[in-house]
Parts: sequence; structure tokens; C-alpha cells
Amino acid sequence: MRQGHGVIRAVIIDLDGTMLDTVPDFHVAINRMRADLQLAPISAVQVKDLVGKGSANLIAGVLAFDFDAAGVARHFDAAMAAYQRHYLAINGDHATLYDGVIEGLAALQAMDLRMACVTNKPIAFARPLLEKTGLAPYFEIVYGGECLPRKKPDPMPMLQVCADFDLAPGEVVAIGDSSNDAEAARAAGCWVLAVPYGYNHGRSIHEADSDGIVDSLLEAATLISSHNRTAN
Repeated sequence: MRQGHGVIRAVIIDLDGTMLDTVPDFHVAINRMRADLQLAPISAVQVKDLVGKGSANLIAGVLAFDFDAAGVARHFDAAMAAYQRHYLAINGDHATLYDGVIEGLAALQAMDLRMACVTNKPIAFARPLLEKTGLAPYFEIVYGGECLPRKKPDPMPMLQVCADFDLAPGEVVAIGDSSNDAEAARAAGCWVLAVPYGYNHGRSIHEADSDGIVDSLLEAATLISSHNRTAN
């Protein structure tokens, strides 16, 4: 992170691919949906590359393995309804925390940083998942993909959190695993940290415009602490 800049007072953290590996949940729900539509199962790798841009993009991408654009449109509503039903039934059952997440959140909390979770996941999925995995108590604010008129990579969710916290974007760092997170945060004027282990639509996160790559949320907390000690 750049030296000589102001103190960081808040963090915005992505959910899928940043705090939780949720591909196993997606994989189960999608293949149950595909079975409902009499389609063959697909692999977890195929699912992973479609995660991160919201449920509509996910379902359209899954259907595109079998249908042209007209077929995707024709089957979309039934597929989305089936997917949502199956996902809600297993939400969090197969998801796992990445290493350093709880330790990192605890360290950020101990620094008195305000915390928000901003995800493109529907809020009806995000809130129960945060509760089930013990992450909910760390966050003052949670925004899902449909909570605001525009979602990541648009900067609107990041700017809304800054407004909610009454902070300038330069006092806020966003942590995520994909170009969506980086683009949204950069456009908002926030700091950007990226983790390399999540879902970036099949591309390396090193291609994204960030202020640093951190191996875990705990490393992110250490970096922010070091920055704040030297900020002026």
C-alpha cells in the first residue's frame, strides 16, 4: 500500500471467494436445478468460472452450456426458480471459511475499523450465510446485489457504504477476490486489496488494478495496521 496517505477507518469485504469458498454450495444447487430441467450435471470448475457477477449471470451461463441465446431466455425463469429453491435449502451446508478469515476479521475489529460486507449475492442468500458461518456479528452493514440500483463493478455500493459511515473513500479499503471488486473500489476512490485464492472468472487477480495482493484477511489486517501507524 502507498505510504504518505491518510488513516484507513473502514473496510468493505466481499463474501464469495473472499471469506467463504461457496462453490460447493453453488455446485450442488445448480446440478439439482439441471436435473429438474433434465440436463446433465456439470463440474465444479465450470461453476467456479461463472461465480461473482450475480445469480442472473450465473444461471444464464449455466444454461449456455446447453442452449443458444433463445434457449437460455426460454428456460431462464424456470431455471432461476429451481436454483433459488435448491440453493436456499442447502445455503452454507457445503461452504467453508478460507484460512485467516476469522483471525483477520477479529484483528480488523480490534483496530476499531468499521466493517461492511458488499456482495453481488442476493441478500436473501447472503444474510443467512453470514449468520450460519459466524461472520454476521463482524459487519455493521451488508449489501446484496439487488439492494441498490447498481451492483459491482459499478462503484455505487462502495460509495453508499462510504456515505453510511460518513467517511471519504480514501479512508476506506475494499478487499475482494475479483476484478468486479477492484473496479468498483477503484472507481469509488477507495483503497483496493485483493486475495489470490477466490473466483475471478477464470483470470488471475494479478491483472486487476489493486494496491496489493494479500494471502489472507489476516495479512490484510496486518498491512492496514502498518499503514495506519505510518499514515500522516
